[in-house]
Amino acid sequence: MVFTNDTEDALRAAVWLANSAEAPDTLVDDADEESFLQAFPYTGRIDRDGVELADLRALRPRLRAMLLAPRDDMAAHVNAALSDVRLRPRLVRHDEIDWHLHALADDRPLAERVLIETAMALIDVIRADEGSRLSVCADDDCQAIALDLSRNRSKRYCSTTCANRNAVAAYRARRAAT
Repeated sequence: MVFTNDTEDALRAAVWLANSAEAPDTLVDDADEESFLQAFPYTGRIDRDGVELADLRALRPRLRAMLLAPRDDMAAHVNAALSDVRLRPRLVRHDEIDWHLHALADDRPLAERVLIETAMALIDVIRADEGSRLSVCADDDCQAIALDLSRNRSKRYCSTTCANRNAVAAYRARRAAT
């Protein structure tokens, strides 16, 4: 494990949200938000309304900028996010998740909690100097974020789809050369 479970979960959620803005947009309606919440079950206030969906959609460019920034700029993004809200940090344990930090009250809007959980996760990324684990997908036709949580730092693509497409292209190029 590179990071703690809550850090990895927050990074996965932030990458999913940021990537949902790539064509085709995969966060356009209530069903899409529900898919996000099923994949990343946030605790606390969940409104499931148009305002919440609009706030999550509006957050995506900020998340992308935070996730892909060089280390010093990433720290500036994190500091800006942390200064935008009133923090109420506390250690909590719930469901099957052991002790971890919640930086905001549970009644704060979901988009605000996603932003701060991303900022908290990026603190770990910055402190461990592991920013290279966040990059743009190696597929020339894709601009999605690839999150590499592998031990050997081998993940280059945002999804199996992009990885397979490039493997097939490489195979075809090798076959054509012979």
